[in-house]
Amino acid sequence: MDERFAVVASAGSFLAEDGAEDGDDVRLPHRWTPGGVGVRSAFTGGHVLNLAVAACVLNDLYREAEAAGVELLGVRVRAEGGFDTSRWRSTGISYAVEVDSDAPRALVEALIAAVDEAAEIPRALRQGAAVTRATRPGPGAGGGAREGAAPPVCLPRQGRTST
Repeated sequence: MDERFAVVASAGSFLAEDGAEDGDDVRLPHRWTPGGVGVRSAFTGGHVLNLAVAACVLNDLYREAEAAGVELLGVRVRAEGGFDTSRWRSTGISYAVEVDSDAPRALVEALIAAVDEAAEIPRALRQGAAVTRATRPGPGAGGGAREGAAPPVCLPRQGRTST
């Protein structure tokens, strides 16, 4: 079974002022937009994975537009992906971009194409990445790891086992 996890990241003229149908609308500060970025997403692993793609593309559009001298009035990126829940394997992530700009359409389309090739998170996911569990949190991982400290203990909830 393929379950879908859709998210939206928006900034500028696309910022949503109201809540979302499928999750809450959260506003985060953003380097290139005074109003920040609006995020519409539920909080599950599948949503957060797809949000990483949407946020990266949105952020890189603003970064590359600034470098090229193109003014963006707004950007909205919708990302969606699925998981085969029988094996918990991603079935892929797709995203769509909307840009509000007075720049010529061909220039905006070239900017989107360049970002599609350069955006770090989509590139990393396209190549695959090893994910490993640390046996002990490192500095900055929370929990105040210090030399000689015991690793965190996870106690099983009734009916569950921990590993």
